Amino acid sequence: MKDNKVILVGDGAVGSSFAYACTILGIGRELGIIDLNENKAEGDSMDLSDALSFSNPKDIYKATYDDCKDAKVVVITAGSPQKSGETRLDLVDKNLKIFKDMVGKIVDSGFDGIFLVASNPVDILTYATWKYSGFPSNKVIGSGTTLDSSRFKKEIANLVGVDPRSVNAYILGEHGDTEFPVWSHTNIGGLPLYEWVKNNETDENALLETFDKVKNAAYEIIEKKGATFYGIAMALAMLTKAILNDENSIYPVSSYLDGEYGLKDIFIGAPAIINKDGIKWVIEVPLTDTENERMQDSARLLNQVIEKTIKSDKNK
Repeated sequence: MKDNKVILVGDGAVGSSFAYACTILGIGRELGIIDLNENKAEGDSMDLSDALSFSNPKDIYKATYDDCKDAKVVVITAGSPQKSGETRLDLVDKNLKIFKDMVGKIVDSGFDGIFLVASNPVDILTYATWKYSGFPSNKVIGSGTTLDSSRFKKEIANLVGVDPRSVNAYILGEHGDTEFPVWSHTNIGGLPLYEWVKNNETDENALLETFDKVKNAAYEIIEKKGATFYGIAMALAMLTKAILNDENSIYPVSSYLDGEYGLKDIFIGAPAIINKDGIKWVIEVPLTDTENERMQDSARLLNQVIEKTIKSDKNK
């Protein structure tokens, strides 16, 4: 069961939605749920188990950190959530303290699988997970801009009137305010975007506005309902499936860069091949000068935060 065992740490709105997505989609054969609120973890495991006759066999239970020892994937959604008016980077100090203790307990169990991090700010906390765990960088993955890219595809698809699955588009960089769209490689059904605009009646200004909708989507959803969780839960489920099934699927995740895009010693949203070993390799998409400048700006901001927090004495 080891290669099909998933441990979820953090049974809040995102975590419970991820557990539900994995249950109804039949991802994994064993799911352990860890949360400070043990009754919530046990209640959710019972509730989810009631759906198994409609889905696929799975052992779902309240877990402890000791249960991580033979898991293939540990998914971390725990931490202080983003509130209305907060940026993702505002959460750094609060969540770093939580992560140092949590990652230590996971590693102490004997866990040697893949870390999948979703807690915000995800790029910073993925870097922290790598540092605190001592794991090889390929075995630590952040959800990165996977959700942002999905939102981008949806907005473009709605504008031009096609299925979002027929749109190929990336948002790269920080999962946050400095993320950016890769317009130069966006295509619809294989047709480059500029060709689509030329051949179809598409409002170019409306097309440019799709990115603003993507960048502000989380703030708008949080303002309306208090949190975002369904979209990111589905993104996490797909990433988990890619690992468990050794898919070699490509997603724009928070990946460790060691020279790609001219960047080193950083986790940032970039396309990567995901399989049973974690990140097989990072794909270096050729960027325009403007896109590359935005990637560098995004990395610069993340590095400033890393220097002030993880690399500073107070967090050693």
